[in-house]
Amino acid sequence: MVGSVPPVGPPASPAAASPASTVPLSRRVLDPAAPAGPAEPPDPAGPSDRTRGWYENELGWPTVPGKPVRLSVGVRFDVLEVPAEAGHAALRRLAPGSPVAVEGDRMRLLVAAGSAEELPGILRWLEWGALPLDLRAVGAGGVIEAPLPPGPECSRPPWPAQGAAVWVRPPEAGREVEASLPTVSALGGGGGAPDLVRWVDTLATHCHRVRLRRASAQALAFS
Repeated sequence: MVGSVPPVGPPASPAAASPASTVPLSRRVLDPAAPAGPAEPPDPAGPSDRTRGWYENELGWPTVPGKPVRLSVGVRFDVLEVPAEAGHAALRRLAPGSPVAVEGDRMRLLVAAGSAEELPGILRWLEWGALPLDLRAVGAGGVIEAPLPPGPECSRPPWPAQGAAVWVRPPEAGREVEASLPTVSALGGGGGAPDLVRWVDTLATHCHRVRLRRASAQALAFS
């Protein structure tokens, strides 16, 4: 009787016979450059958590819930806001010490809590009240974006987005920041805080110069 001839060669392995049992190649085989060992676990505290913790725990400044991290104004400080161009020019004439931040084309200078209510009267007393200065105050109930804390956090990703709030003169943790903020009570000397009236006058002067320069440039562009 003539029968079929069995195939020549070794029998197929069970793994080859069953596609379901195929084991994929490891990451090291597919990519020899891949790092060996398990990946580092993600940092449980994200950038927002670290930023919020720095302000609340190191400085004692209250923040507002949500993202991005924002600081409550009017509790520990108020803010004077001017065009960044005017602010940088004014800083060359103002005593150092008070924290200063920039966000986009705006500069924010921290002043003593309650100063926002004093600003209109100071501008009138300095005879700046009738001019359209781009000088605003943020006081009780206001909020500002919290700049990324200074130090190693700024030297690794994620870096601040372009136009995000950053410190020009950061506050110092462990230091009584409020004692260095400009205040109207410093008028006439006494204490180490800068005089708020002098600060407002300097800022108003440079805001006015920036406004005149921009108006002149605009007139030349349309002439």
